[in-house]
Amino acid sequence: MNNQNSHTLNTDSKFLIDRLKNGNETAYELLFKEYYKVLVIFASKYIKDIEASKELVQELFVHIYEKRENLDINSSLKSYLFRSVHNRSINIINSKKIRDRYAENYIKNTDIIINTIEQEVNVSEMENALHTAINELPSRCKTIFKMNRFDGLSNNEIAEKLTLSKRTVETQISKALKILRIKLEPYMVASCIALSLLAN
Repeated sequence: MNNQNSHTLNTDSKFLIDRLKNGNETAYELLFKEYYKVLVIFASKYIKDIEASKELVQELFVHIYEKRENLDINSSLKSYLFRSVHNRSINIINSKKIRDRYAENYIKNTDIIINTIEQEVNVSEMENALHTAINELPSRCKTIFKMNRFDGLSNNEIAEKLTLSKRTVETQISKALKILRIKLEPYMVASCIALSLLAN
């Protein structure tokens, strides 16, 4: 390396900063060659991704070139470069954390929506199965069960209306409940509808 280049690569000097501000292409190229690789390695220690590190450093040099006339460097140029890479790396890390949190919340919310839909489907299936099971009860059993559960009549009121003994009404309701529990067992976990309708 000749003496002229040695002087140019002294990135701590105000001379190089002034040349950069004036748009000197040679100064910019020499700065890039001097610090590109070491800055990429430095960035990769933070963001653990060599390609992302390369992109970060390249964007920094583009920024320096585009804003060269307004460069405000109070410390050494070397310190400025490493501090800039550090700050940009931290920003990427924070952005990634935000994206990860967003993705996590999105997944959680999606799971909740899916679970809700599944529950609604299960409830709908449960209701259909319940009505089907009730309609398949023996005639007298079905009539007494509906009068009790849907019309809200007491056992005594049903007995009087159908001219039956209270014991017969109780037996028929018990029979209906037993049949329905067996038929609706696969749906019991999915919904509490049956529990409210079939409670003793």
